[in-house]
Amino acid sequence: MKKTPTDPIIAELRAVRKAHAAHFDYNIAAIFQDTRAMEAASDRKHVRYPARRITAAETPSPRPSTPDPFAHS
Repeated sequence: MKKTPTDPIIAELRAVRKAHAAHFDYNIAAIFQDTRAMEAASDRKHVRYPARRITAAETPSPRPSTPDPFAHS
């Protein structure tokens, strides 16, 4: 099986993201808080949109059940 070549930019991005998460001991709340603090310290404009309600038309319909070929009868 042929291995997919690694894009060096993607590899660098993943390494930075992993180091950032490790810095906060993989605590998602602390990572989020740091991200918000960086946004606040930035001079860029950040946009937040209100939460969108999901209607019945937007929810995916469940996949039809198919018999399990490995199930024992």
